[in-house]
Amino acid sequence: MGILGGIGSGKSAVANGLARHFRTVVIDADWIGHQVLTFPRIIQQLRRAFGDSIFDGDQVDRKRVAALVFGDEPRHRDARRTLEQIVHSEIGRVAQSQIEAADKSTELIVLDAAVMLEAGWDRLCDFLVFVDTPVEDRLNRIRQQRDWTADELQRREASQLPLDEKRKAADFVVNNSGSLAESVLQLTELVRARLANPA
Repeated sequence: MGILGGIGSGKSAVANGLARHFRTVVIDADWIGHQVLTFPRIIQQLRRAFGDSIFDGDQVDRKRVAALVFGDEPRHRDARRTLEQIVHSEIGRVAQSQIEAADKSTELIVLDAAVMLEAGWDRLCDFLVFVDTPVEDRLNRIRQQRDWTADELQRREASQLPLDEKRKAADFVVNNSGSLAESVLQLTELVRARLANPA
């Protein structure tokens, strides 16, 4: 199952909640992305593409990368395309290997990826779920978790597909305007129905 939604929509919390109901493996593409930035071959490619501007010593500085790739100007879009060309295939490769490594007793594998559709990782999934969360709730969550402003949320989301397109691409929609428990219950029922009728 691929899980879609806006930044701060609670995708990860809802996905992790499924573990109480199914033998679940959650694959977090954002976490994989952090790991990929430590791979020597990726570091080498990034240094060739961007020079020392995104490095703090030998380590990739993610704040510097964010400043380079998130924004409306052509230079931001160009840098973002270059970054994606370097890291997306590697993230997809690691995600695929984690899917293949899942224990045979696993009932459900969840791929949680902010740029699922843009990167083409939806091809790894049998079905997609969109977590629909009001923007006020999302903004409150990211203010608490990441200390972002509304402008920063808008700037980051401008680099992704519009939410309407993500919603249209999904096979199911979960309403996450209530409690987390309610959202997990909705998703649990969807997954149970899907497992009972996989076609």
